[in-house]
Amino acid sequence: MAYPRSRPVRSLLLSGALLLPVLQPAFADAVASSEAATAESATATDADSGPSDHAHPEASADIVVTAPFARDRLGLLNGVSVLAGSELAVQVRGTIGETLTSQAGVSATSFGPNASRPVLRGFQGERIRVLTDGIGSFDVSNTSVDHAVVVNPLLAERIEVLHGPASLLYGSSAIGGVVNIIDTRIPRHVPDEPIHVEADLGYGTAAQDKTGSVTMDMPLTKNLVAHVDASILKSQDLKIGGHVLSDATREQAIAAGLPVLANLRGTLPNSSARTWNVAGGLAYVGDGGSGGFAISHYDSNYGVPIRYDTSDPLAANDVVRIVMQQTRLDARAEVDADGFFEHIKVRYGYANYRHSEQDPQGNIGTTFLNKGMEGRIELAQRAEGSWKGAIGAQLITRDFDAIGAEAFLPRNSTVQIGVFALQELTLGAVKVEAAGRVENSKVSSAVTGFNRSFTPVSGSLGASIGLGDSGWRLGLDFAHTERAPSSEELLANGPHGGTQAFEIGDPGAGIERSNGLEATLRGKGEGYSVEVSAYYDRFHDYIYEDQTGQIIDGLPVFQGRQANARYWGFEAQGDATVANLGDWQIKADMLADYVHAGLDAIGPVPRIPPFRVRGGLAASSDWLNARVEAEYGASQSRVAPNETTTPDYVLVNANLTFTPWSDRPGTYLTLALDNILGADIRRAASFLKDFAPLPGRDLRLTMHFTI
Repeated sequence: MAYPRSRPVRSLLLSGALLLPVLQPAFADAVASSEAATAESATATDADSGPSDHAHPEASADIVVTAPFARDRLGLLNGVSVLAGSELAVQVRGTIGETLTSQAGVSATSFGPNASRPVLRGFQGERIRVLTDGIGSFDVSNTSVDHAVVVNPLLAERIEVLHGPASLLYGSSAIGGVVNIIDTRIPRHVPDEPIHVEADLGYGTAAQDKTGSVTMDMPLTKNLVAHVDASILKSQDLKIGGHVLSDATREQAIAAGLPVLANLRGTLPNSSARTWNVAGGLAYVGDGGSGGFAISHYDSNYGVPIRYDTSDPLAANDVVRIVMQQTRLDARAEVDADGFFEHIKVRYGYANYRHSEQDPQGNIGTTFLNKGMEGRIELAQRAEGSWKGAIGAQLITRDFDAIGAEAFLPRNSTVQIGVFALQELTLGAVKVEAAGRVENSKVSSAVTGFNRSFTPVSGSLGASIGLGDSGWRLGLDFAHTERAPSSEELLANGPHGGTQAFEIGDPGAGIERSNGLEATLRGKGEGYSVEVSAYYDRFHDYIYEDQTGQIIDGLPVFQGRQANARYWGFEAQGDATVANLGDWQIKADMLADYVHAGLDAIGPVPRIPPFRVRGGLAASSDWLNARVEAEYGASQSRVAPNETTTPDYVLVNANLTFTPWSDRPGTYLTLALDNILGADIRRAASFLKDFAPLPGRDLRLTMHFTI
């Protein structure tokens, strides 16, 4: 079913198509220019990032590029994680959520192995933005946890995770944080060789998953470079470390006379997947900037783990597969300028997305359609003494429709217009930072006559101070943040087969507001680094889903509500070199995180990750990196009404990365053994924690090579 595109979508799509020809004169002298190149040190390769190569100069892990200008990680006022190089190769999985769970403050929704979004400091869904090179993913993963995020971690060059108010530069819906996946689809550099090829091949035993990806960059002229990439993933039903059902749910099944269901174990039914992705890009690169575009297509068919009815022996359990496609256009232009602004960056994306929820016979229950557009401009100011900063504007539009028996959302449109600023002032050892965002968000539905407008205003002010010449820095940041409710939170009203829930929104929901403080302490010296963040957020009119205990159409009811809430917690991580033995360096590292979230006079916020601690020991030489790590996750018994608890767990992993090819630093072989103990692990943040545990023992082999 076709539906009309809103005027802002039509006009910006046209302007995006005209973008490169209009700016082409400005690129007459163009050269590779990126966020990382904004700072002189940004092109330095960090030793912890693993192997790289000259065709794709890699930003140091000490530089954060998810901002209008490159920023020193040591001076940031909020928690941040950077994943790149061989560390990314070891951690990468088929979903962005599971790829990032080794990072401080990050958990995952874990709705089976194919649909897992990041959970940042206990926030998920509408409070997290997942970006590709600074632009949204244009999918419907925010609509429901069973909907996969349309980003491909297999092709990521670098992933950055930002917590706190700095992420609000990317929209009020980023109130909980931002995950930015940086790829090379629009090249910023011209390879030295006639063709530069990078490829990955992988195999994992837990789901017998086979993965492959390849990227190629080809200089067509001195300044013109073409890019092509493709990837494929195919997996079987996931092997797990114990029973399919949690202990409490097994007891319910036995009491209901369902012993066969209670004893399901070893394999997670309906969890296989087939996904492929292809893209092509073209960029012009010269002395004063760069510009280009890319077109990509994503296609996936994956199973949604079954949420079994453990109370009725005669109940028919829905078996749902999701068939998904997205075609996407991206464009980027970066220009060096004279005068007050030294650098201008324009970013644009448009995508046409659809997916259908099908039964085993191929009958379609519901189809979701989404057309989205995002455009943003960032103007980085020329440093004036100790002062630097940037301003920008952003436009996001979304046209959504759901068709079928379980269309729990009416057709609707969203338009968001925002302006933002980030300013820094350095006064000796003290660095002062201020940021602000004003946004107008309109949600409308012609079908229901719904039409509301919101104007959230957010701002932050903070400072950090260097503690002598010790390499340590202490920071404190205050933020007032506001978020407009999404169309899902306002308009949902019906059964949703993917989550097997009856979802009801609140059409009268207002702006969600919070006031928060975050303190950071960072330090590094010869052979060590430490980062600690502690935060407190007080929410007014916090929007949440309440599992009421009611049943409609055989489904549990989740009702949207608002209440005041408090979030507080901490993240701590560090590493140290403990020994140097000949050519070998021995390093130890550790991280811990915790979040406590409660609704005033009601109780705990649903699905909050528990305390965890993770430690590792690594030995590295010129040709081999070896690592063993263990993670302990505490039990989560502090749960909302009608929410089940999760037990504690111990996760043990080990990996080897071979790098014997000194003439090809971007070539390496990784062998990883995850969940060595075969533990039955369930994430507290998952809607499906009682029906879909994490993978059991998994041996993974990955080969990354350059040609």
